[in-house]
Amino acid sequence: MKRLLLLAIAPVLVFNSCKKGCTDPLAMNYDVNAKKENNSCTYPVVEQDEPLLIIKLKFDSTQTRLDNFGQPATMPAGNSAQSPVFHGMSAHYIELAQSSITQLGNGEIIFTGEETNVGGSNAVDFSQAIVKGNEEVFLELPLSSISPDTYNWLRVSLTYQNYDIKFKANGFDLTGRLASFVGFNTYISDYTINSQSVAVNANKLQGYWGFETLGNVTEGQAPATTVPNPLSATSPVPAGSCVVTGEFDAPFTITGNETESITMTLSLSTNNSFEWSDDNQNGIYEPLDGDTVVDMGLRGLEMIISQ
Repeated sequence: MKRLLLLAIAPVLVFNSCKKGCTDPLAMNYDVNAKKENNSCTYPVVEQDEPLLIIKLKFDSTQTRLDNFGQPATMPAGNSAQSPVFHGMSAHYIELAQSSITQLGNGEIIFTGEETNVGGSNAVDFSQAIVKGNEEVFLELPLSSISPDTYNWLRVSLTYQNYDIKFKANGFDLTGRLASFVGFNTYISDYTINSQSVAVNANKLQGYWGFETLGNVTEGQAPATTVPNPLSATSPVPAGSCVVTGEFDAPFTITGNETESITMTLSLSTNNSFEWSDDNQNGIYEPLDGDTVVDMGLRGLEMIISQ
């Protein structure tokens, strides 16, 4: 296990010393930087950037909806749910795990966000959180900084979500923006939901949310957050941590000799991830008529690997 520093890597161009350029019969142009050796053209040597692991986020409302144990979830009696339209998300911790018995923290930790104790107890520092949208790059790090090994699982601690939900109030069908804090503990100085800023200056435990519609803001606390972990029996995660666990389709192997960058897309299930107690069982979120939020956890993690 190790904590990694992210490196800013600049390309380095290394040129051969060349005489007058020459024309390559396989090329369509004249290269002034090339030189003639043994009846062929020798071109400048370009050293590429160091290969990276590029991590992106993806929000998928069609992905399987899982429960806390990583099994397909059924809707509890009396509840309804919808798939929000996501605008942004943040993660605080990413770990590669070798096997199903690799305990949390004993794998290869490739990212840990900033923390603070300004609010009293240790907490995620939201002011320094990385928030990214769908298909955006969340993180880049050199592949050489990851220990060579074969990894079968990935753990991601999610901390923040920002999305639109549909609801009904006073007979009108409306849309509102919700900011949801699902990390173990988050110090929030202030945050912007859509256009409205909310001052907090305190720690907030998992489940705190702010909701904005028509310029008005409401704050609340969800009683539960689903955290899918198929390894609950062998590698449990602490309650309230929001560490979502997913299995690679094929083992993810780092040899230490990689020459090309690898893109790892973290596909997160947003399938009916916003769940409420539906007072009249009509499937419509009506907060003014007794409906209350019960869960807003992500519903599964899959990894898509490409080069």
